[in-house]
Amino acid sequence: MNDTAPTAQPTPASKPIRIGIAGYGNLGRGVEAAIAKNDDMSLVGIFTRRPPASIAPVDQATSVFAIDALSDHESAIDVLILCGGSKSDLPAQGPELAGRFNTVDSFDTHARIPEYFASVDAAATHAQKTALISTGWDPGVFSLNRLFGEALLPDGDTYTFWGRGLSQGHSDAVRRVPGVADAVQYTLPSRDAVDAVRSGVRPTLTTRQKHTRECFVVLEDGASAETVRQEIVTMPHYFAEYETTVTFITADELARDHSTMPHGGFVLRSGSTGEGHSQVIEYSLALESNPEFTASVLVAYSRAVHRMSQRKQFGAITVLDVPPGLLSPKAPSQLRAELL
Repeated sequence: MNDTAPTAQPTPASKPIRIGIAGYGNLGRGVEAAIAKNDDMSLVGIFTRRPPASIAPVDQATSVFAIDALSDHESAIDVLILCGGSKSDLPAQGPELAGRFNTVDSFDTHARIPEYFASVDAAATHAQKTALISTGWDPGVFSLNRLFGEALLPDGDTYTFWGRGLSQGHSDAVRRVPGVADAVQYTLPSRDAVDAVRSGVRPTLTTRQKHTRECFVVLEDGASAETVRQEIVTMPHYFAEYETTVTFITADELARDHSTMPHGGFVLRSGSTGEGHSQVIEYSLALESNPEFTASVLVAYSRAVHRMSQRKQFGAITVLDVPPGLLSPKAPSQLRAELL
């Protein structure tokens, strides 16, 4: 990426930032709803791999196009928000679309972020586009809080706990297992581990000691439950490192008991200052709708991406590279008066 840092934030543009949505599942619907709450943005349309006539947008006036129609809208879109899954969609779509548009995505396979960044950076740099990867709340907002904690308390340890909540990315990974008709996955933090960190003890915790994972799976007709179970619990980066339970249920049970998408979590930094005084920083989220909150983060960062693109800061970036003031529609003078 171009590391040249401009000295001032531009004032809010008089023309709305034109946003496109690529993919229209739960996250795409959340992005559509979030754009409607931002007066400095307009929605160009939804671009989908499904038949456009099968899509029912939140706003009936929203235009829906086939994904192939993106080539006809390159000059009409300031930022394209990618709403595909991290397991199979974004590894292909991210670099391809960053070679044509300024983009924002929520790639959340932590272990693969460096290689994903490199592939998107090559495409965006060559095309002189700005592509922000891996934003949302983790990676994303929680990433910033981990950075703040380490910088403020260098003598310390950082702990991240997720849940109890439904993970979109992990649920998508389970649904892609052969033999799975539908599924959801929940992440649960260990209460004992959280309490130990809050006390300032600074425990050493393994991955298995911090969280467990629960999968609720609807099988396809004729599928082997044991084969599906083994495929899930041994999946690297998603479940192999955790104590994972797989419960098989009916489609009716899934619809009845698992239709909402709550989530949340904690980032804690436990450290010492001065003469050994214990200090604990905690940031927490309690979300009724994981996709809607994630979408709100993507939309805020699309504003920053648009501004950075105008400054010719091309290539891949992450939330760690974005000045916080660029997320706000307010002018710098207003931010200084209201928030400092």
